[in-house]
Amino acid sequence: MAKLEITLKKSVIGAKPAQRKTVEALGLRKTNQTVEHEDNAAIRGMLNKVGHLVEVKEN
Repeated sequence: MAKLEITLKKSVIGAKPAQRKTVEALGLRKTNQTVEHEDNAAIRGMLNKVGHLVEVKEN
């Protein structure tokens, strides 16, 4: 299964509370931090919600 590298590119300051929780659930805490997740429907849904804050690379 494919892996996704997710990097937080913008701060969550000023973001809606639901978006902050989504970023936290992805495991991101600091700007420019990168995490790796499996590519599945749940992760894709989270990325749709906070796509303007993160950058995604497929491996």
